[in-house]
Amino acid sequence: MNKVSPFHIAIPVHNLDECRVFYRDVLNCEEGRSSNHWVDFNFFGHQLVIHYKPKTEETLHTNPVDGKDVPVPHYGVVLPWNEFENFANHLKIKAVKFVIEPYIRFEGQVGEQATMFFYDPAGNALEFKAFKDLGQLFAK
Repeated sequence: MNKVSPFHIAIPVHNLDECRVFYRDVLNCEEGRSSNHWVDFNFFGHQLVIHYKPKTEETLHTNPVDGKDVPVPHYGVVLPWNEFENFANHLKIKAVKFVIEPYIRFEGQVGEQATMFFYDPAGNALEFKAFKDLGQLFAK
């Protein structure tokens, strides 16, 4: 498969209204259809649906990557290289608290990338990254 198509992801949130504001007003995602239990968003050209689910006491897990504790699970998008820094600055202005501050991972190696991690108000981990050479996205 060579064609890139939008993906669909549905995530649980225990605070639908708070997360609606976060995705719409902080991440600037256009809101689509909704009900009392879910909201669709245009998540950088992909369909993201936040679904209400009662809060649980699950513990967060991390895996070490490049000397950082990466939250698992997480989701996000690959941004164009020239948009990554502007988006990171936008998040700082919106007072988003980073789990992993924006930095260059695997610097000078195969797969070099800009990356950052933060949580939404329901505790879902998001990663945004960028590659100078998008051809490195799946490089070994």
